[in-house]
Amino acid sequence: MSENEVLLTAEGLRNYERELDELKRVRRQEIAERIKQAIEYGDISENSEYDSAKNEQAFIEQRITELERMLRKATIIREDDIPSDEIALGMQVRVMLLDKNQEFSYTIVGSMEANPLKKRISNESPLGKALLGKRAGDVVDVAIPAGISKYQVLEILRS
Repeated sequence: MSENEVLLTAEGLRNYERELDELKRVRRQEIAERIKQAIEYGDISENSEYDSAKNEQAFIEQRITELERMLRKATIIREDDIPSDEIALGMQVRVMLLDKNQEFSYTIVGSMEANPLKKRISNESPLGKALLGKRAGDVVDVAIPAGISKYQVLEILRS
């Protein structure tokens, strides 16, 4: 993987494309209308509605640029490229934290798609990195601030 490459699942690609489309087609129009209305109020030098709309416009344009750049560099993780017996990007994995006897399920994704609240962990995270290439039954050591945690791979699934 090159330094600038962005790894995305097909689902992640669709989500970012939808966001980009929404920003370009809907949000740009809404902001343009807000700016137009704020200008109609008169003097824009002390017009908080105008300032707010311009700030939001700048944020949206920055996000559009960021998404376009990211999508140009995207490499899609194709399901056909994912081995079925070892953990790779795009795979869902069920693991047990051995010292606490707790089970967790995660999907291993590229860093741009990572969202721990949705149980999507980055391949660059300590746990994600340790799990890559492992098979059901394998035990991995993961460095955490409090020391080392041991996880056992219980099951590997296609997401």
